[in-house]
Amino acid sequence: MSKKAAASSSSEQPIIAKPGVRVVAIVYDGMLILALLFLVGTVLTVLGTMLTMETGTTSDQARSLPSWYQNLVLTPAFILTLIGFYGIFWRRGGQTLGMQTWRLKTVSATGHYLTWIQAIKRILAACIVPVLCGVIGWLIHGTRAAILASAIFGLIFNYVFCLFNRRGLAVHDMLSDTFTLKVPKVQHEGLWQSFKNRKSKS
Repeated sequence: MSKKAAASSSSEQPIIAKPGVRVVAIVYDGMLILALLFLVGTVLTVLGTMLTMETGTTSDQARSLPSWYQNLVLTPAFILTLIGFYGIFWRRGGQTLGMQTWRLKTVSATGHYLTWIQAIKRILAACIVPVLCGVIGWLIHGTRAAILASAIFGLIFNYVFCLFNRRGLAVHDMLSDTFTLKVPKVQHEGLWQSFKNRKSKS
């Protein structure tokens, strides 16, 4: 690398990530999250069937899991899986796998990796608008399709908001006082390297 290029790289600073690249990173992570949720759901469904129901031998004898099991076991398990996925990655290196691909890093307002409390606060903040939109969709149409479409609209709004915010922040950035940065290559630390560095310091 030439001296001029090195000087240019060293002077480059992290910036607030643009909404487009953040959405792409979410799509990347979404595929992994869906796989994890499918695995968790499959294991818990099998366990629930064994513990709460008699299994039949034909499709006519098949029954769904009890509502209490779905509400008290499956739903909390899915929520904990989502929190665990983001919380572990954000606490260790500030990056999920999708974020690492696009050199994104989520940090606190002081520039440090998130604590568990901050990670949970950010996840809940990201859910506020989608949940509100989902409730509105349910009140207007009362169908699952309307709820899902409204929730997706709310998720998109979180990032469209970046275009109108003076600092380029999303709704959940402001509510949780955390930021997602686009870091230059010279400051980019791979996910595996961040785990190794954390281990060596401990």
